Amino acid sequence: MSESVTGNSVGKIKIADNVAAAIANITAQEVEGVIRVTDSSTSSIGEIFGKKNYSKGVKVSMEEEGTNVELALVIEHGVNIVALAQNVQNSVKDAVESMTGINVKEVNVTISDIVFEDKKQQEENKEQ
Repeated sequence: MSESVTGNSVGKIKIADNVAAAIANITAQEVEGVIRVTDSSTSSIGEIFGKKNYSKGVKVSMEEEGTNVELALVIEHGVNIVALAQNVQNSVKDAVESMTGINVKEVNVTISDIVFEDKKQQEENKEQ
């Protein structure tokens, strides 16, 4: 696990990459047209027992010149994909930077699936 470390006169502040990933995940899901952040792995044991993994589906690489964030999204049918992806990029960059002070160099978005209206209902029911 990588982390961002900053120091001050009182001591060090460490921010783990999964914190930035969780911020990115939650922020992306707040963008209209995003159904969910996804990845190809199966559910973890924690998710089976009701614990949400908010960093799932997000890859964060912290480097000296800046942090790279990668997200895979399932989106609604009918939205402008490019506009939605750009909205996610800007929202995630702003949220991670404002909440952590970490410089975000890139936010890369992959649209991995598109959900039609009847599937959207199934997705929403599955989340409950």
